[in-house]
Amino acid sequence: MIKIEQGKKYLVTGGAGFLGGDLIERILNQGGKVVTVSRNEGKLITLKQKYPNDLEIHTGDICDEFTLPRLLNVKNGPQITGVFHLAAFKHVGLAETQSRECVKSNVVGSMNVLEQSVKNNVEFVIGISTDKAAQIGGVYGATKYLMERLFNQFEQDYPETKFRLVRYGNVLYSTGSVLCLWKDKLINGEEIIVTEPEATRFFWTIDQAVDLIFDCMENAVDSKVHFPSMKSMKIGNLLKAMSEKYLPKDKELKVKEIGLQVGENLHEKILEQGPYSNEVDEFTIEEIKELI
Repeated sequence: MIKIEQGKKYLVTGGAGFLGGDLIERILNQGGKVVTVSRNEGKLITLKQKYPNDLEIHTGDICDEFTLPRLLNVKNGPQITGVFHLAAFKHVGLAETQSRECVKSNVVGSMNVLEQSVKNNVEFVIGISTDKAAQIGGVYGATKYLMERLFNQFEQDYPETKFRLVRYGNVLYSTGSVLCLWKDKLINGEEIIVTEPEATRFFWTIDQAVDLIFDCMENAVDSKVHFPSMKSMKIGNLLKAMSEKYLPKDKELKVKEIGLQVGENLHEKILEQGPYSNEVDEFTIEEIKELI
């Protein structure tokens, strides 16, 4: 079992991202202190203003050979107890056209995190993966699969460190999510672009995503991926729920279907041997409205 300890310091990579702020808040609320690194200095400043006392911010890239040693090799003050590795190149479409950047961040960057963590004797490293690693259909899923394998190898090579992995589905309203775009366009009565209405996806809230990290800390015993039991949504039903909730009564729904894009699957899996997203219980329209 891994616990947040009072007064101990924890490193969160990619802390300025969509998930980072909520995770940092949870760690601070449990008595920990947080050091975070991100390439987005604007969001880092916003985080620091929100948590001025127990949050230490740094701009930097986990792929840079100097960034992580500077944060983990503490000369004075408390040692970093554990690492939450959130930093990643996440956009499925961009990963297909910017493969080098995706590999650099998700594979090379993750290897840097792991190497520097064991070098500086952290107690645990938790990696955030994706359902795209279970059924690889593109660059993003492939890089996350390789990240998982790195965690597995480091567990074998460095048994004194606890390595843990969680796999997510799609987090509602995460950075780059189509939901943000759809909501704005619906409110303005603009045309909605949909890939494939019959496609199904695992969706959940940011609170559920952070809960899974802590469930992993409490219950996982090794680096095998820790994942939830999830319901799914049909993309067409998601759009229907959003249009009923956000489209003004005097506006007509305008939809353009473009088909699945490179790197996308019609249905997804959380686990390689698990069910597809069209084989599990689906959220009803009313349930989706509550979530969105």
